[in-house]
Amino acid sequence: MADKSLLRSIPRVDAILGSPRMAALRGQVPAGQLTDFVRASLARLREEVLSGERDHVAGEDELARDIADDYLARGPHRLRRTINATGVVLHTNLGRAPLGPEVAAHVAEVAQGYSNLEYELGDGARGGRGSYVEGLLRELCGAEDALVVNNNAAAALLMLDTICRGRDVAISRGELVEIGGSFRVPDILARGGARLVEVGTTNKTHPADYERAVAEGAGAILKVHRSNFYMGGFTEEVGLPGLSAIARQAKIPLLFDLGAGLLMPGEALGLPGVPSPRAAIRDGADLVCFSGDKLVGSAQAGIVVGRAELVARLRENPLARALRIDKLSLAALEATLRLSHSRADALGHVPTLRMLSLGREELLARAEALAARVAGELPAFACRVVELEDEAGGGSLPSTLLPGAGVELELAGTPSARLEALLRAAPVPVVCLLRDDRVVLSVRTLQEGDEDEVVRALGRIAGGGAR
Repeated sequence: MADKSLLRSIPRVDAILGSPRMAALRGQVPAGQLTDFVRASLARLREEVLSGERDHVAGEDELARDIADDYLARGPHRLRRTINATGVVLHTNLGRAPLGPEVAAHVAEVAQGYSNLEYELGDGARGGRGSYVEGLLRELCGAEDALVVNNNAAAALLMLDTICRGRDVAISRGELVEIGGSFRVPDILARGGARLVEVGTTNKTHPADYERAVAEGAGAILKVHRSNFYMGGFTEEVGLPGLSAIARQAKIPLLFDLGAGLLMPGEALGLPGVPSPRAAIRDGADLVCFSGDKLVGSAQAGIVVGRAELVARLRENPLARALRIDKLSLAALEATLRLSHSRADALGHVPTLRMLSLGREELLARAEALAARVAGELPAFACRVVELEDEAGGGSLPSTLLPGAGVELELAGTPSARLEALLRAAPVPVVCLLRDDRVVLSVRTLQEGDEDEVVRALGRIAGGGAR
């Protein structure tokens, strides 16, 4: 049962707002946001007292300072910067690919004023929204043309609606995947006005299966990369070169939903065999679609590259306007693609590619440095360095585990599940792992400066500030 005297000791909203610390803050931030934040902070404090989680309430001045500091660290917004200590590089729930400082600065510059989004500065005429990135994509992918929309689901829908409406489309039963939520390949085919023709079996599909479907009237072949699961054992599938030969013979288009496209050879990341849009075009795909916020390492976008005449038809489809990309995502994509021209620039300045390229030796050194810092500054924590198996995530490299390292943490008297929850509740939330009933911080996905925030969050927990 809650201590009623504790409840009575919680100050009113106007009392906190009238404190000297809040008075200094009111001149720096919107008053309405600050009031809402104080009200929510006191409501959360009241809930903690009622639930028995909190057995004391700080004095009015101390509480006002804590709330003010919390506001400066946390801000008023629900969508906030979060530290990813899970080792999953493309964590869909945490926003997938983070942007590097150079890319983020370009986005901020474009966001803070007007831009030449659809305006040609050379002749003062109206320009194309995607023209700034389409040329870069043609070069990077070896394609005749390119088009960008708001995500890869949109790209796949636009491709099917434009090229396959009213046609029978041959696809292997082993590629009738669900990508996420309600996005299922058969449903998207239907939405695009195409008729599904399943060929082969779940685990084995042969060239003759496609040839039979084409002979019976299939007007296109669709291949879908199984980017979010892996099939092993007694399996067989037809690669793009084989499918291209069948499609060319029948004079029908070959479409490839790649899902996650890597713009450099996988060997540069220590990941040989990772499919790329350039290789898909080389192997005979007429159109290839893939995501911008997966292995490209940029903002959310759906990219289509391939034959110029087919891309032109996509561009003319009225649906293309409904699916068009936002200017800030375009700015991020352009800046990322420019960095991608140089392997050294990409590995140095595109966080996703840098994280994927890290080896265990370097990660162990980073984990040891973080563990030593925690042990030195926060002796209440017991910590040790552990080896981990990290993941690319985001439906990109389902069969690939990345050799990683991290720091395992314990705090006497605090259950691991509670410690994990307290880290999530920090002003800058820290999302970590629970492994064998131990809290573990993977260092692969920590960005520059994240270690400082981790130590700060742990210090608040050890001092009781987040309890």
